[in-house]
Amino acid sequence: MTGLQVPLLRRRLICMVYEAMLLFGIVFVSGFIFDVITQSRHALMLRHLRQFWLFLVIGAYFVFCWSRSGQTLAMQTWRIRVTDLDGSRVPVIKAVVRYCLSWMWFLPAMALDYQFGLKEWHMVIVVALGIAGWALTARMDKDGQFLHDRLAKTRLIDVPAETRLTTQA
Repeated sequence: MTGLQVPLLRRRLICMVYEAMLLFGIVFVSGFIFDVITQSRHALMLRHLRQFWLFLVIGAYFVFCWSRSGQTLAMQTWRIRVTDLDGSRVPVIKAVVRYCLSWMWFLPAMALDYQFGLKEWHMVIVVALGIAGWALTARMDKDGQFLHDRLAKTRLIDVPAETRLTTQA
């Protein structure tokens, strides 16, 4: 665990924005596949099944990437890797736990939105505050890790440029 540098919070958040853009393509293609298989004519048909399908597809993407190399495409770009606490590769079960716990970035705020019937910009503000609150958990952690990483017993580390070059060759 010594010598493993934690990426700056700003870089991790920018990586998440890039990840969201990449996920758009995954969600689009998997939504198309869902529509073809189920003969859906619009997004509200079989809404809950569609949401479950997307949860599984997105989860498969993250779990595969994290347990295989510790990096998604966005994480490779921003030189960030998720590892086990000892710096080794993340086992599949820990990747699954991390994926489920990472939904805590959104779920508490979305539950509040639902409970209070918030709409439009009120809903966006509550979700943004929830995301900001979760991001602050890294500031409160002694190692600078997010709460979901602490609970999953994983950690985000900085990938030095020389390591990146040797792994691509």
